[in-house]
Amino acid sequence: MSDGAAPYRVLARKYRPRTLAELIGQDALVRTVTNAFKSGRIAHAFLFTGVRGVGKTSTARIIARGLNCVGPDGKSGPTPEPCGVCEPCVSIAEDRHVDVIEMDAASHTGVGDMRELIDGVRYKPAIARYKVYIIDEVHMLSGAAFNALLKTLEEPPPHVIFLFATTEVRKLPVTVLSRCQRFDLRRVEAATLIGHFSRIVKTETVAIEPGALALIARAADGSVRDGLSLLDQAIAHGGGAIDEPMVRDMLGLADRVQVIELFEALMKGDVPGALANLERQYSAGADPAVVLADLLEFSHWLTRLKVLPGAADDPTVPEAERAKGRALAATLTMPVLSRAWQILFKGAGDARVAADSLQAVEMALIRLAYAANLPTPAEALTALARESGAQQAAPAPPIPVSRGGDMRTEPPRVAPTAPSGSRSSAPAGAPQAALRVEAVASQGPEPIRPRSFADVVALAESKREPILHSLLVHDAHLVHFEPGRIELRLSAAAAQKLPTLLSRTLQDWTGERWVVAVSNEEGEPTLAEQANHDRKRALDQAARHPVVKAALELFPGARISDVKRRVRAVDLAEPTADPRDIDEPDEEP
Repeated sequence: MSDGAAPYRVLARKYRPRTLAELIGQDALVRTVTNAFKSGRIAHAFLFTGVRGVGKTSTARIIARGLNCVGPDGKSGPTPEPCGVCEPCVSIAEDRHVDVIEMDAASHTGVGDMRELIDGVRYKPAIARYKVYIIDEVHMLSGAAFNALLKTLEEPPPHVIFLFATTEVRKLPVTVLSRCQRFDLRRVEAATLIGHFSRIVKTETVAIEPGALALIARAADGSVRDGLSLLDQAIAHGGGAIDEPMVRDMLGLADRVQVIELFEALMKGDVPGALANLERQYSAGADPAVVLADLLEFSHWLTRLKVLPGAADDPTVPEAERAKGRALAATLTMPVLSRAWQILFKGAGDARVAADSLQAVEMALIRLAYAANLPTPAEALTALARESGAQQAAPAPPIPVSRGGDMRTEPPRVAPTAPSGSRSSAPAGAPQAALRVEAVASQGPEPIRPRSFADVVALAESKREPILHSLLVHDAHLVHFEPGRIELRLSAAAAQKLPTLLSRTLQDWTGERWVVAVSNEEGEPTLAEQANHDRKRALDQAARHPVVKAALELFPGARISDVKRRVRAVDLAEPTADPRDIDEPDEEP
């Protein structure tokens, strides 16, 4: 640069708005402030909040000029459209006006800085109409500094105006918020940014493709300053001619066409093709995590297309991508897209914490490709119904269910016997070892008479004796049972007091003497062992059932966790029947 040449001004400073009319994307703020100036209802404190680069500080400076503008003739009053040529406008724009004090709260956080500011509040402006204090990033002030400011902020002198700007409005005390007129500046829409950038590149005589502008606007994420900084970088990078691949390379984005082709391969279950696509992008310099993030964004966009077809008209999306998106959205169902988004979202989290992000992304893609071949729940139910209909001509043998399930988790229950003269609820030939205790209704309750060892165990449960019940279920091998006498073989871990405890407890419950003896004979397996055996047998038979086999083939890796008997309408019709008491299903098909 020669000695006489002016220094280069970046686009973000060169095209900074100088009037409210030049603010883009903030129509509500412009309308409110303009009406306040015209009606003379100007607040003593303004608070501007929003993300970075949307115009908070620029708005504060425009208002400061409007408050002190005197017009070209030197006789005008406060105006929402400062002239920009009078001495106050020029000096404020050049940051040299003595009555407009701009302070960065990030570097002046203490109460001493705030006291110094407050000391100057009581003095009238030196040459301007108003003394204006602009405090940027006001949330950085300390608690003591806020407390020192509160009284002055609530009742400032008539010649003082406070203008605050912050990106973290939640960090401000409510006592400060209640004393300010608050304006929330919105993110600028991508379409508005594209139009703004187009006017700037035309003024700068720079050739740039519309797709490249769309990429810059999307990367700006609603921030005008961020977008102008990226545009400045693209102009320097492109040397006068800017195309979409160049901007994509500058931003470190994955090739969008490659991303769409990768998504299509995943939806087809083409694992080799998907991994080859990822390898090509990785070799070209794309970050695997960015590729996964682009897939996540694309799946979200396809989902939006399913519910909002108008989303395909987004100007920031290239035409080729919109055409591909419409075709994919028409072929993929909502459950498939939702499942793809969930898998990609989980994979993105894994890629952030993995030692090798490429490996984590590859595993996520493999999971998604294999999941793409799985049927949706609706498809699986349809296939199962079709398979079930084909098997109706040759019904499968009934699947027996455990007499009591696993005794550790589902102990047997006691059910009252039907009153005398009523029809039995169990079908003919049903085993009589069901866990019941007789209680015949008559003029008074008769003594309880357990008819089997299973009835004794059920009685222990009904009487809320969990310790005795657990010992009988897990540690007692029945050798012989008859009313009044029980012979048991105890397991090695059984409590030696079990016979005495059971004898005394049964005598209390039945009113009769019971002898409980310990035998050395093998006896029957414990009730818990019998239940486990029955459960395994039921699981084995269920696995051989044609419908269950079809379901397991539809869902690789699925397993049968439990088998439960389906209660029939005839069972529920019996007023005295408890479906849980029926041990085996009927033999009729």
